[in-house]
Formats: sequence, structure tokens, C-alpha cells
Amino acid sequence: MSSAAVPYGYIGFAFDLTPYLHFGGQENVVAVRVTPEERSSRWYPGAGIYRNVWLDVTGPVHVGHWGTYVTTPEVSDEKATVTVKTEVRNESGHPAEITLQTSVLDPSGKIVARTNRALAPTTDSAAVGPHATRVVTSNLTVSHPQRWDIDHPYLYSLVSEVMDANKKVLDRYVTPFGIRTIAFDKGKGFLLNGRAVKIQGVCDHHDLGALGAAVNRRATERQLQILRGAGVNAIRTSHNPPSPELLEFCDRMGFVVMDESFDMWRRPKVPNGYSKYFDEWSERDVRDMVHRDRNHPSIIMYSIGNEIPEQGSPDGGAMAKRLVDFFHQEDPTRPTTSAFNNPDGAIKNGLAAAVDLVGVNYRPWQYEKIQNDHPDWIVYGSETASCVSSRGVYHLPIEKYEKHPSLQLSSYDIIAPPWAYCPDVEFFYQDKLPSVAGEFVWTGFDYIGEPTPYFGGRGANTTDWPSRSSYFGFIDLAGFPKDRYYLYQSVWTKKPMVHVLPHWNWQGREGQAIPVMAYTNSEEVELFLNGKSLGRKKRFSEPVGIPVGQNASQDRKFTSKYRLEWQVPYQPGTLKAVAYQDGKQVAVDEIRTAGAPARVKLTPDRAAIQADGDDLSFVTVRIEDKDGNLCPMSDNLVKFNVTGAGSIRAVDNGNAATVEPFHADHRKAFSGLALLIISSQKGQAGKIHVTGTSEGLAEGTTEITTRR
Repeated sequence: MSSAAVPYGYIGFAFDLTPYLHFGGQENVVAVRVTPEERSSRWYPGAGIYRNVWLDVTGPVHVGHWGTYVTTPEVSDEKATVTVKTEVRNESGHPAEITLQTSVLDPSGKIVARTNRALAPTTDSAAVGPHATRVVTSNLTVSHPQRWDIDHPYLYSLVSEVMDANKKVLDRYVTPFGIRTIAFDKGKGFLLNGRAVKIQGVCDHHDLGALGAAVNRRATERQLQILRGAGVNAIRTSHNPPSPELLEFCDRMGFVVMDESFDMWRRPKVPNGYSKYFDEWSERDVRDMVHRDRNHPSIIMYSIGNEIPEQGSPDGGAMAKRLVDFFHQEDPTRPTTSAFNNPDGAIKNGLAAAVDLVGVNYRPWQYEKIQNDHPDWIVYGSETASCVSSRGVYHLPIEKYEKHPSLQLSSYDIIAPPWAYCPDVEFFYQDKLPSVAGEFVWTGFDYIGEPTPYFGGRGANTTDWPSRSSYFGFIDLAGFPKDRYYLYQSVWTKKPMVHVLPHWNWQGREGQAIPVMAYTNSEEVELFLNGKSLGRKKRFSEPVGIPVGQNASQDRKFTSKYRLEWQVPYQPGTLKAVAYQDGKQVAVDEIRTAGAPARVKLTPDRAAIQADGDDLSFVTVRIEDKDGNLCPMSDNLVKFNVTGAGSIRAVDNGNAATVEPFHADHRKAFSGLALLIISSQKGQAGKIHVTGTSEGLAEGTTEITTRR
């Protein structure tokens, strides 16, 4: 099989091994050679087999690879029509006399619809011939369907059974799907089941932090759970097709998805990128991507590319139309889009007109003009903000700088590269223009590589080492929320919340004014220092001036209504923010001045995991003082000892500027926190005993149960 080579591993592929296998008990060895090239991507892509590999064993007559296509062309409260196209393959040397039984099951396994289609040479001249494939169309009706939605991710299962003349099942193929409607409206934006839904999305690369690029189910699920806490309802798979596991969890958890295909076409961004293969492979890759992904109810749009250099080329429009046609041919139920960082060029050469939805990167001030010039277009923010920060780090005075010599960036949420801006700017334009469908923030999580603003621009960057991962996320590489997380939460969620910053350990600045900010979705916040009220402030009524780049404001100043601010003379003690709604207290956030580090505290995100060798428990490591307060500037080295039915999978702390190893039994804290990732051992049920020790501190312990 030396000719069985695929250059774009993100999509997935399959080979028929049958002609190459030794039968009769002989051993077979399948060898896969992975040949990654340097400078093949603008971010960390991984360099091994970073998606799951499965061995599918079927009979000669079976449902083909990605062999079902499920649509719901008619949906109402009374009934839904489910149309299924099933690819039945016959690898035998004679015609196949079969029955295709197609059933729809609800989550409990109850059959809610079923149909049978007999395919026999005597009754059907187009039966499945020898070494042939036939696509069979079936129509089913589901009464009173449960609709898949963000808040109600209800999934049905389509079961396709290929049976012989004696009703023996030759192959059983299960396809999860959802019943829902999607639409995009020039006045209302995105409509899910007829209801206008603002896209509150994030862009994310595919790496899982300390675990690297190889997919892990629990790590993927955890990322989505953390994102949901901020109010995120949408994922953009930047800038490549995602793992099937991500789409599976988006289906189950109620996220909508922009499924992105490419970061480049023919014109390269890096020497060994996809541009080397675009002409030969792009059609097959698009068609394969759609075949793989089109049954996922979470997917609401396909992206033909991100910031494609052909935005400025005369042939950009024609190239876009070619790709769009492939997508529409394989799945006419979803719109196409592209993310434009040069929307003027894309409009001029016809690239923007070729897609169904116009994505705009980092130019919210252009939304209104684009809509006015093209009143039939649907516009949204395909990549927004790109604010950068380090969790728990605050630099005074508040000022906008390019980069800081500490290799950390202030978490007052104002630092951004020249093309970018703080979240408040995007919030302003999204609120001003409700017809804009929403936004995808760059990014939800920090990711390995691209440590902007370090190692960026021209000239030597010798002082930027060891900055090695991004600062863009509103969640750090270890999965700990930064302050920005709560700024988005204050705009994107309704459950009452308040968040106060910065930390309250400013020894040596006694009596000096410290800027204190609060993020809330409630009407009013009152700030207290050591029990004394520093006054109430109403949301949206007392805007805060923050520095921005000249791209966002000519005078480099922006007035944000999304924050509240007090100037508080520092004295040690307790800083407390109380949120009120209709005059009643609804949320509280409190920060205390911490004393000297005294102990290590270990807290697993799950105290019980599966004993499958793949499940994980993420253990938060806190450095606390004697009273249990987080020590916000501690960097104590913690050593871990793990015994019993598990082992250490990785460690991290969210610090973007360190070369500490991810695979180790120790880690320094960063801003008081570190992360220990524990893996179960396959087939070994029992207890995992975990201890964290640090010189001069009381040790921390925890216990995790593994179950078969």
C-alpha cells in the first residue's frame, strides 16, 4: 500500500485492507509512516498520529465509510420528515439480495420510526450488483419531535441494518443526529428553530495544552464545560476540520459549530503548508470533510478558509466559487462562509459575494458599512478581539504597551496587538448592530505556539525567550480562567454574577490608589474594603476609560460601559464586591490579602473516573496561606507522588513563558496555581492516591476512584 498517502490528516480517511491481509491465523502488521515537515503550520500542529485510528470489520455487504446522510427537510411541532441516503456497498462477486431496514431511536432506545426497503435482483433491476455501490433513499416520519437546541441538545439515533434474505443482519451502522432548523436572516442574524440566537463563539486550535495535539475525550469535554461557564455557545474550529470527538461533544452539549476547512489555498503562508497540495487535493478534501461531518446537528456553517491571501488576487472570487460549489453539492442544507481580514479586497474580487455568510476579522467598525453597501448580506465577526493577558498578573499604572520585559501581560484586559482590540470594542458594535449574527473570539483557550506579542514583528527577539505559547485565550493553557473570562461571562450570561480584580496583595503600596474593576451582569455593584462601603455603581451608567490602539479609536481612548471601576487606596484586608438586582443582593465576589504560603491544596475536577487507561482527572493545585487564601504571586515548586490505580499524564501551570516540561512529576505554581493531570490505568479499578509536597509547606493530598 505504498501509494496510500494522504497529505491533510485533519479530515480523516479510510483504506480497505482486505486485499493486503493474510488470513488463516497469520499475523498482520500495519505500519503507518507519518512525515511531518517543518514550517507546515502557523501554530503547533502536532507531529504524530493525533486522531484516533479504528479497525472496522464488516462483511462483504455493508454500509460504506461515512455512508449515511441524514436531513430533516420538514420540521414542525407535530412531525418531522427524516430523509436518509444510505450507501450500501457490495464487495462480493454476485448480486446482493438484501433488505435495508432504517430505524429512528430516541435516547432511551425506543423506536419512533422505521422503514424497510427490499433490494433483490428479481424485484429491483437496480439492486446492489457485484463489486458495486448503491445509494438508497428512505423517508421516515417522527411524530412530535424533540428539537435539538443549545439548551436542549436532544439526539436521536439512526440505525441502518443491512439484512440478507433470511433477515440475518449483515451490517449495523448507527448515526447520531438531531432534528432542528437553521437559517440566517439579514435582519435577525442566526435563527435556530426559528428563534434568533446571538453567536457567542470562540476560535480554538486543536491542541489540548499539556497533553499536546493528540485527541483525548475527557480533555475535549472539559474544555467545552469550562467554555460553557462563560456563556459560550459556538465553536470555530480554527483553522482546520476538528476531531470527530469535538463534534460529538458539541452535539451532546449544545454548541453550534463553524466547521473550517483550510488556512491557505494556493498562495502559501508558510513554506510547507497546505498550498503545496491545494490544486491536487482540495476537491477531495472538501468532499471528504462534508461526508464525515454533515450529520452533526451542531454544525451550522462551513468555512472555505481563514484569512486567505487570495482575498487580494484577481482569481480569488473564482477560486472561492469552486470550493463553495463542492460544499453545496455535498450538503445544500448549510451555508458557506470565509473569514476575511481584508474584506475590502474580498469584496472587490468577488470572494465575499461567493460565500453565503460574510465573516469579518478584527474590523467591527466596518460591519455597518458592509451591511449598508450590501443589504442582502449576512455579516458576523468571524475572529474578534485578540486581547492578550497572563492570568493573575497586573501591571501598574494601567497603560497599553506592546510587550512587557517580564514576558507576562497585564490582566487588566487592555493589551492587544496593533490589529486587535479589547473585548469592549466588539461588545459595543455587536450591541449597536443587532443584525450582526455574533462573534467568534480569538481565542477561548491559550494554545501552544504563536506567543504574540513576543517573537513578532521585525528585528531580533532575543529577549523574548522562553515565551512559547499564546496569551490570547480568556482561559490559560492549563484551563484556569483569566479575568477576561468573567468579562465575557458578564455580557453573555444571565445567572447573576460579579467578578472583582486585581488580587489584593500590594505590599509596599500602602495608601496608593489601586484601580479596582468589577465585571457584572447585574444592575448595580457595591464595593467594600474591610467592611466599609466604597460606594455603589450602576452597570452601564458609569463608563470606564481604557486605552486602545489607533485602529479602534483615533485618539487611542475608548469609553467602556461594560466595566465598573474604583480607585482604592491600598490597605491589606478584604475586598468585596456585592451585586444587586432590583435592590436585592444576588452575587458576591471577595478577595483577601494573603499571608505567607503555608500549604498545598489539591482538588480534582472529578473524584471518580473510568478505568480505561484514557480517562483523566484534572487536579487543581493551590498554594494557600494558613487561612486558606490563594497566594496570588506564589511560584512554589510542587512535587507530586501518585500511587495506586493511576499515573501522571502531564503537569502545567498556565505560564506562557517557561520551558518547564509538561511530562514530569513536579511543577512550579504560577500566580498561585498549577495543574496535575492524572490518568487511569486500563482495567485496574481501585484508588489513586495523590500527594503534593513543597518545601516548607504542609502537603496536600487527594484520592481518586477508578471504576470499570
